[in-house]
Amino acid sequence: MAVIRSMYTDMPDHAAATVMMNTGSTRLVKPSVGSWITYGLGSENQNLPGFISLSPGGIAPENLRSAFLPGAYQGTPINTSATSIEKMIENIKSRYTSLPEQRRQLDLLNKLNEVHAQSQRKDDKLEARLQAYELAYQMQLEATDAFDINKEPQAMRDLYGANTAQGKQMLIARRLLEKGVRFVQVWHGGWDHHNNLETAMRQRAGEIDKPAGALLTDLAQRGMLKDTLVIWSGEFGRSAAADGGVRGGQSPGRTHNGRAFSMWLAGGGIKGGTVYGQTDDFGDRAVVDKVHIHDLHATMLQLFGFDHTKLTYRYNGRDFRLTDVYGNVIQKVIA
Repeated sequence: MAVIRSMYTDMPDHAAATVMMNTGSTRLVKPSVGSWITYGLGSENQNLPGFISLSPGGIAPENLRSAFLPGAYQGTPINTSATSIEKMIENIKSRYTSLPEQRRQLDLLNKLNEVHAQSQRKDDKLEARLQAYELAYQMQLEATDAFDINKEPQAMRDLYGANTAQGKQMLIARRLLEKGVRFVQVWHGGWDHHNNLETAMRQRAGEIDKPAGALLTDLAQRGMLKDTLVIWSGEFGRSAAADGGVRGGQSPGRTHNGRAFSMWLAGGGIKGGTVYGQTDDFGDRAVVDKVHIHDLHATMLQLFGFDHTKLTYRYNGRDFRLTDVYGNVIQKVIA
């Protein structure tokens, strides 16, 4: 594991900072990191999406968009709080039509849409929709298996704490990675502790501690950790001074701080046992070896085998990239 203690971002607002962490921009609608990775590397399994995002609840769509990249690279959100696989991945299976009949219908639809597409020259939205139909058909068998954690041995479910929301998500994430999904994102919200910090932080950290440790242990035992980059981070940090009052018996918390926060990386190409960067004496501001979100993205792409300045896509007359015109690779965290 490598710990970065000197992260900083542009805007300490939840919505904007989350979009910044996921897309590298707070203004333009740009592709997410997952979309760039699947655009660059493709997927190892044509029966599952290349980019899947897991959350026990909703995810703001701007964090999963492919934007100007082809629609096939957008993230697929999965609500892991659903009580059954059928509800978790809705509208995959047809109750009324057999698979052979669906195949014939889909082939006919493709032929009709191909005729239409020729008259429209090139329509990215139409191509993305056709790809989505095909993927949905292919997912009917593979997806049901991938999300069924009951197929795991009881000892493995106990390792993750799969009876909890985060344990369930982490175990699903490993199953998806094992099946060749290129980019899996796991969300754990509720860290906005403006009050009752001591109690709330202990609870939230406890929810993720065991599942995150289980994921690293499991990946390592399967020989997958060396090829899997695991990243844990929020969208910004918290203030050095107390925030909030004691109304209703509440104790103080901390407010938003974009000037300093910590994160960790493990696995695929990371130099283990590394601590990088420093804040000031109060933990309020990054001061040594500062790392911007663009630097993090540049480092991620480097670990995936890309020069971040060369992974581009031409749109509206210019070449766009994840890091825009910024970004420096953090060489000291790379093995």
